[in-house]
Amino acid sequence: MEAVLKNVSVTVELLAVAARSNAVSQWDEQTLSRAFHWAKYCEHIYSRFHNNTAIRRVMEQQLQITNQSLRHVFPGYSHVSFSDLRRCQHVLLVGLLNNPELPITIMKTLFKTPVNIINNDFEDVTGICSHLIRCKSACKVLRPLSALSAVGADAEVQGEMLMERLGAMLSQGNELCRVEHFLCSVLQDSEGAVQHMCLVIAAALLTAKGSAEQTASQDFLLEWLQSRHNLLHNLCTMLPSAILKELAKGHQKFRDSFCHMLKKWATEMEYSITEGEWINNSTNTTVTFQKLTEFFLLLFEACPSVRRNTEEEMRLFKISDGDFDVQGLSVWGDLLSELNK
Repeated sequence: MEAVLKNVSVTVELLAVAARSNAVSQWDEQTLSRAFHWAKYCEHIYSRFHNNTAIRRVMEQQLQITNQSLRHVFPGYSHVSFSDLRRCQHVLLVGLLNNPELPITIMKTLFKTPVNIINNDFEDVTGICSHLIRCKSACKVLRPLSALSAVGADAEVQGEMLMERLGAMLSQGNELCRVEHFLCSVLQDSEGAVQHMCLVIAAALLTAKGSAEQTASQDFLLEWLQSRHNLLHNLCTMLPSAILKELAKGHQKFRDSFCHMLKKWATEMEYSITEGEWINNSTNTTVTFQKLTEFFLLLFEACPSVRRNTEEEMRLFKISDGDFDVQGLSVWGDLLSELNK
């Protein structure tokens, strides 16, 4: 496990270099191929361990350490979560294409038409962009999509279908209990499919509001979510940061629920003297103090207006804890300290 953690950490560092360092100007095709090899390795690690709570927690802790060190090296660095490992090759590709130092030779390799394809997979990285372009072109021909998101095509299609069905049921005057039963039937937690279900819900909520009916459907879904704490917990912990941020920006009800959940997680923290850090004592979540801090920063970035009231509330909680400026005495005081660094 130690070797796996080291490999994942090194790959995350590689992603940061690919996106933000001028060292990319020295890359050749062999370096490029090795980079995608390690990205694919992380995708394999994710698929193997994403349902193992104990191992996932250890990996999330390692990622937090790596992300923290990378933030000091690369200004504006966006952290990589455990969930992001499932699309590590995509993250690498986007980072490279956005790096102005990427050599033209590497760019040509990425867009070159591939020669050898085995089982729908390329023997090397040649033509990755061309392959993506063909797939996106096919999607456009088969089913025009006005705003592709990070949730993936399958989840986006299912999310739109969910909104259409929900809108039809509400407009037909169905009893609310029947509509709720429908949501429970299609969005129930099923082992091994929880993350996909979260992506479907996110896709539904991020569907562009084209009518009052669609707005009503999203409001109903949000109200239903507020009474499903386990499902809301899964949404907050399993969705990629970019999607969480979009949901917080676009829906006040989600924003309020997200903020409430963060404060709930904070109240469940206890300071471990032996480990020298805040530990969540709840069996329902593996959210660490560092992850909690990142969630608050994400919320504040998505909705700056939330920050003032939330921090003022934290100050009041800190005062009720004795208002000491000593680490480990108040989770609210330590949160404020981290948030204002």
